Amino acid sequence: MNKKLITSVVLACSTFTASHTLAADDVRIALLVKALGIGFFEAAYKGAQEASEELGNVEVIYTGPTTTTAEGQIEIINSLIAQRVDAIAVSANDTDALVPSLEKAQRRGIKVISWDSGVGEKGRIAHINPSSNSLIGRMNVKLAADAIAEKGKQSGKFAILSATPTSTNQNIWIDEMKKSLGEFPNLELVDTVYGDDLADKSFREAQALIKNHPDLDVIVAPTTVGILAAAQAITDLGLIGKVYVTGLGLPSELAGHVHSGAVHNFAIWNPIDLGYAATTVAYNLVKGEATATEIPMGRMGSLSLDNAGNGAMADPFVYDASNVDDFSSIF
Repeated sequence: MNKKLITSVVLACSTFTASHTLAADDVRIALLVKALGIGFFEAAYKGAQEASEELGNVEVIYTGPTTTTAEGQIEIINSLIAQRVDAIAVSANDTDALVPSLEKAQRRGIKVISWDSGVGEKGRIAHINPSSNSLIGRMNVKLAADAIAEKGKQSGKFAILSATPTSTNQNIWIDEMKKSLGEFPNLELVDTVYGDDLADKSFREAQALIKNHPDLDVIVAPTTVGILAAAQAITDLGLIGKVYVTGLGLPSELAGHVHSGAVHNFAIWNPIDLGYAATTVAYNLVKGEATATEIPMGRMGSLSLDNAGNGAMADPFVYDASNVDDFSSIF
């Protein structure tokens, strides 16, 4: 059977009509991202396509709102329910706001999982964390310590540039970062700001951090939009080597900033693997190939779930000048 891959932008009051007749055993999985046009999610879609190729009878509907709002995702969820998809795999813009719509989807027999940024337990069967939240939090603090050491300093100050104030994963990681500070007594967290995962606002927030904290050493942005905007702000202000940027980002977007020195190093799991994992987990739930504690993830192994239905895909990986070019052509 030929696989069917369809990229769809589902907006309010819109409907999705396939250009073909589905076979009886086809599985339609919606990969619902925070917003379209973000490199991280485009890379995740590549992983979903890989899973579709491997499984052979999967139609992937890649969709998301144009801005990172819960309202936009809710409109899309309602449209997907009307389309009677088999599964929804969502990276949520809000922990709680999406739950009623996702509960409705589940009552209609749709298998729902969250990935990257989770929803409340009632809104999904399982959640795929890209990595362990505690490891991600600690990694971001360690990256800040690495950058301060690169400056030849024994101690220093850092600030956090996050996405939206309601972003599930960002808030969890920030909490874990604060817990990790006990391991790094030479670091002082001086501020936390939010760029809403918008490039222009993140850029302005990075500039404001520098203005408000003249002795700032590092900006940590655990968001791919924020880290790129902060690196550009540092570059435009002529502060390369004075203020470092680090956090979670994409090699394709940050390679130039690594080589310029604006970014000493950064971390990210492979979003291609994450999209692949989300698709295979959703597929195996539809097919009944899962238990309450374990769901197959294809080449990624198995997702082990805790009592709340949470599982971790893999550890974060650090990129720097020695390896960033090896990955920048991939994602």
